[in-house]
Parts: sequence; structure tokens; C-alpha cells
Amino acid sequence: MRIAFVLFASLLSLAAQAAPEDFVSLDRSLWPEQLDSPALFDVASRAEILSFAQVLHESEMLDENALAQRLGLRQVNLAVVRSLRARMWQRLWQGYQQAQQSCEQDASFCYPVASMTDLRMQAATFAADVGTFYTGWVEPSHQFHVRYLDEQLRKAALYPQTSSEVEKLSGRERNGDELNDRMFLLTFAGGPGPEGGSTDAMLDYLRRQKLDGIFFVLGNRLQQRRDSGPLAGLYAGQCVGIQGWEYRSHAQWQGWQDSLRRSQARVQADLPEQYVPLFRPPYGQRRSDGEGFMASQQLQVSLWDIDAQDDGPLTAAASAQRVLTLMLLWRKGVIQFHDNLPKAQPAVEWLLQHTAQSGIGWQDCQAYGQKE
Repeated sequence: MRIAFVLFASLLSLAAQAAPEDFVSLDRSLWPEQLDSPALFDVASRAEILSFAQVLHESEMLDENALAQRLGLRQVNLAVVRSLRARMWQRLWQGYQQAQQSCEQDASFCYPVASMTDLRMQAATFAADVGTFYTGWVEPSHQFHVRYLDEQLRKAALYPQTSSEVEKLSGRERNGDELNDRMFLLTFAGGPGPEGGSTDAMLDYLRRQKLDGIFFVLGNRLQQRRDSGPLAGLYAGQCVGIQGWEYRSHAQWQGWQDSLRRSQARVQADLPEQYVPLFRPPYGQRRSDGEGFMASQQLQVSLWDIDAQDDGPLTAAASAQRVLTLMLLWRKGVIQFHDNLPKAQPAVEWLLQHTAQSGIGWQDCQAYGQKE
């Protein structure tokens, strides 16, 4: 009996290690300035870049066993982890160069960083001299970036057994890295919801703001909306891509090709003006041998690099603050919300209110969706 209890306890411990922590946000009120000018956006951006770079630098000191233990995994794909780190360093370096262009207007967090080597050296000692004005932000930012980095490294460590948005499988896949500095694309997944629900509220709000985004719809949910009433005007002014016929991983599903065909045909028939040839894989999971079929359907995989996590435990405000922190960190990208959930619309509203004067831009969905 005692042996059985010990074995059961061990299994519970392993399960707890394997499960990732709740997704994390950063309370933006800890940052002492409003982002009410492009220069102040850059100040906050430089700070988040350096804070994350310090965390990234620290993670490189872990050996394979220590990294696996930190991520709650038995083993890690170290080659993919290193590849992800290298891409992150490159984006941090590019972003910091862009953010330095306003240093003459505000010199906060402007350091003599003229190369990737300089950035790495600065990251190693960051937070030692930020000044009392920013001290309330330093440790919470550090903790946010530790947990955010772990989210990303864990996904890389599990590749190729589990594909995700952190690793492209081919050159036909897109994730927002191709956007210009300060440009962001709004995307929404998991819809549409029932008539009069969260999807409708989000669409109405975006139209009032004269903004657009890409709505990745599920074929079965679109069929349900079609059966309950006309779709005319529902996605007016927006773009519509596909997520497959139902919300399930397309990596191991034998019917994944039929899922794409059916959902693509449904959207092209019902929403021809809004349709864009993009597929957003549920959970970011898709097949490594699917490029040929995707090309035959004239589809591209559309990934994301800023996840609101509005389908998890975060509140709408926390979800929006997570997004804003990652916008400051990466300075461009594809943002994913879930329009079928009630958190999305208030989160987007908060985000737009707090970036209205920051000098960022919103990518036109048709220009992005139709690009080869």
C-alpha cells in the first residue's frame, strides 16, 4: 500500500512538472510614464528589450539538464532552443537599433550599444543603474520575462514532437517578422460565436474604430451561424481566414486535409469578399509534410508572435497588458485574440486606448492577407 502511495505521489509530481505555469502578464501601471508619444514608446521599448535580454542571457548559462528541470521536461531539443535564442537575439538587436533613434529626444535607457556584442554585455549588467524613477518596474518586469521566456523555450524544447508557433516549418509560413517597425496586425481565432455574442461585439467595435483584422474562423461554427441567420454584413470591412473545420490539432488528425478543404470552401462561398488565403493552425500545431497540399490549395500558414492568452486565466485587462508589454519588446508582430470569448473586446479597447498616441500603426488586413 505504501509503495503504491509513493508511486502515485511520484506520478502527481511528474504531472505537475510537465504542466506549464499559468500564463503571465505585467501590470503596466508599474511603468511610471504614459505612452503618449513615439519617443516615450521607445523609452519603454528600450527598457523591455534590455530586461528581456538580461533574462535571455541568464538562460544561456543553464546546461541541458538544468534547462530541462526548469522547463519541467525530461529532455529538451537543445538545437531548436538554441535556434530560437539566436532569432530572439537578432530581433532584440534590430529592435534596440530602431528604439535608439529617439535617444536625442529622451535618453532614458540609451546605452552605447553599437553591436550585438555590446547588447549582450549591456544585458548582463542591466538593472544595476536604472534610477529610482523606474525601480518599481524592474523586478516585476524581470519576473514577467522569465516566465514568458520559459513559455517560448518550452515550446521550442518540445519540437518536433509538438509543433507550435515558435518554429516555422517552411518558407511559406508567416509570423509577423516581415512587418515594418511599429506595425502590428490584429488577428482573432476560434469564432464565430453565437449571434449577438462576443464575435459580433468585437466586429462592431472594430468598425467604429475604423480598424480591421483577420478573423480565422472554424468551418463548423461558421456553418452554425449560417444556419441560424444570414451572414451578410457580419464581417464587413474585415478579413476572414480559416482555422479548419473544428478546433483540434491538425498535426495528427487523419482528416486534416478534408478539414481545410471544407472550411475553405465554406468561407469562399459565404464570404468571398472577405476571404484571405491563410490558415491559422489551432494550438499552432500542423504537419511538417503539409507544404505541398497547402500550396495546392493556395494557402499559407499564418502564425503569430504576440499571444494575448485571453483564452486562459488572465483577465481582459491583464491580457491587454501582456500584449502591450510584448509589443514594446518586439516592436512589431501579429497579435492573436479569441473573438468568441468575452475578454477579447474589452482587451482590444484597453490596448487601443493606451497606444493611441504612441506612434504605432495597424497593418491593413487585406494587404497582409493577399501577399504572396
